[in-house]
Amino acid sequence: MPKSNINNKVKISLIGGGTGNFTLLTSIKKYFYNPSVIVNMSDNGGSTGLLRDELGVLPPGDVRQCLVALSDNPEVRNLFNYRFNSGRFKNQSLGNIILSGLELQYDSFEKAIEIASTILNIKGRVVPITLDKQHLVMEDQGKIIKGEYKISTRIISSPNAKLNLKPDARINKTASKILMGSDIILISPGNLYGSLLPIFIVNGFLETILRTKAKVIYVANLVNKPGQTDNWHVVDYVKKIEKYIGKDRIDIVLYNNEPIPSSLLQKYASKGEYPVDVSPQRFEEIKAKCYGRPIVAKNIIKQDPNDKKIQRTLIRHDSEKVSQFILGLI
Repeated sequence: MPKSNINNKVKISLIGGGTGNFTLLTSIKKYFYNPSVIVNMSDNGGSTGLLRDELGVLPPGDVRQCLVALSDNPEVRNLFNYRFNSGRFKNQSLGNIILSGLELQYDSFEKAIEIASTILNIKGRVVPITLDKQHLVMEDQGKIIKGEYKISTRIISSPNAKLNLKPDARINKTASKILMGSDIILISPGNLYGSLLPIFIVNGFLETILRTKAKVIYVANLVNKPGQTDNWHVVDYVKKIEKYIGKDRIDIVLYNNEPIPSSLLQKYASKGEYPVDVSPQRFEEIKAKCYGRPIVAKNIIKQDPNDKKIQRTLIRHDSEKVSQFILGLI
């Protein structure tokens, strides 16, 4: 793509976990100069969880996915995404091992990301929301559940279930500075309780998101999560997020308004996952401007056969259409 087609005036930042950010970044990087991505740091599942437990490092998985998304070097991308299929390292991601090794070598996760960014020759910047070691904790009707993986896969009993980080975590100063200087902040789709809300409860995030003059755009999920967001409308997601980042803080909502291919939908329905409700009458309940667009990716994502510890999302947003929508706004 000619450089003239890249918008170098608008500073855009994405917020979310690994898969949601990865999906959008693959196209965002083509249209916006040096996008930034603020990454959730509560992951403790899969290969990331093993590295945290055994080495005491910060979670590398979501950071790795974002670094790979911002790289245009296919060989190095494949290297960082490679998963061992046998032996003691079975299911482990090589990229996660590299990041953890760099962190231990330099005693700095930020330095590890800096070196990995150079290796991958990325276009943009990947920044952890916090550099404090912590675990996500939920209080649900008197029960205490520890760990993002357990929380993101459990049936939540109360709509008022409370999330905390133990111990408390402070916002990374670099992340705060980037958000303050952004023109657009894009909240990526993803697991609400496992990827998004853990970012919003980091100490200092609320103050930053309320002070920045950036426009906040939320890209709504395509399907609901059984046991956590059953029968939710797009508006329900917005209201839940705004409980954490401030009422009416979301300026624009982008949601899917086209039918999901039946072949893909049947696979999801068998697991109790159904499309997010987009009935028009409810949008008047929120202040944000809501736009329905056909943003479902036509290709079905196939899970890496060596990545068996966590079931990945197979239905994804069409990142190209999301990017075109944002360009249309500006």
